[in-house]
Amino acid sequence: MQFSYWEIKNWFSNVDYTIVGSGIVGLHTAIRLRERFPNAKILILERGFLPQGASTKNAGFACFGSVSEIIFDLKTHTEEEVIQLIQKRFSGLQLLRKNLGDEAIDYKPYGGYEVFLKEDEAFYNNCISKIPFINDIVRPLFKSEVYSKVSDRFDFKNTFEHLIFNEFEGQIDTGNMMQALLKKAIQNDILILNNQTVSEHQELNDEVEIVTNDVTFKTKKLLFTTNGFAAELTKNEVKPARAQVLITKPIENLHIKGTFHLDQGYYYFRNINNRILFGGGRNLDFEGETTTTLETTEIIQNRLQDLLNNVILPETHFEIEQRWSGIMGIGNSKKPIVQQLSNHVYCGVRMGGMGVAIGSLIGKELADLI
Repeated sequence: MQFSYWEIKNWFSNVDYTIVGSGIVGLHTAIRLRERFPNAKILILERGFLPQGASTKNAGFACFGSVSEIIFDLKTHTEEEVIQLIQKRFSGLQLLRKNLGDEAIDYKPYGGYEVFLKEDEAFYNNCISKIPFINDIVRPLFKSEVYSKVSDRFDFKNTFEHLIFNEFEGQIDTGNMMQALLKKAIQNDILILNNQTVSEHQELNDEVEIVTNDVTFKTKKLLFTTNGFAAELTKNEVKPARAQVLITKPIENLHIKGTFHLDQGYYYFRNINNRILFGGGRNLDFEGETTTTLETTEIIQNRLQDLLNNVILPETHFEIEQRWSGIMGIGNSKKPIVQQLSNHVYCGVRMGGMGVAIGSLIGKELADLI
């Protein structure tokens, strides 16, 4: 492709910071860089028509960890690491709400619930028995009891009559959040180019040369915020994890309000505009879902529909309106990777399925590394 003098001058000359990925982390990184460097030229490259990973495709959970997830994390992380993870997630949510405002992201403080299937009695009993222990761990962060046992008032079927409730969690409108972030980036004179796939980069003495499908140019600093797509570009230990989702058509007098986790957090659902949004099922095919292909599969979609019919909306007629998938970035540790890779190259990746909660904070940390 041939570029005009104007295009090269305004978009690709004297670039100070180039960010790859226009999702939650990338946009927050750019906005924080603008705060620190008011006169810098900041450019974001996005390979999709819209942000390609999970930022516009997630379920919009403002959550930081269910009891079962914390129990599981304590098996693979130290207690101190788990507390730090929860603190990061909660601080990130506070930062997101502060940066954009509750009205802009349609934040609703409906609380979060964990639901337990009747077939998982031992698992249910273990989680209920660990509530006081988990509350002790998180009390210094919240100065309050976070988790409590409550009766099911949602008429779920084939589940235990008690749920675990967390009043500190809420939900957001993912589309509104991303539009608000994009608007803020543009207001801050941040350039965004879509449909740009970075194929390679080369570090020179005092800058980095970037090659995309359309252009080759130089930048002083290069920052990768590609999360689930990070492995090939950053050589980091990040695996893609596809998350499949469906949403119903509007349901009259929908009585379910809140964010809900089911079956060790592998399934999650919520209300949105009188609909149920329902996702998960990666545990049915871990190998198949370790992919960057944005498709849905019969095995997982059938299981989602089955749980809707028999657990979540057993007495309610509903129809499915849409199905989609998004790509998360996970690894052996749930700790995000925020690091300098070389003299002029940095990355903020591996959100572990908690991008809504920690994306804003990771963006800030990445920008502050420079």
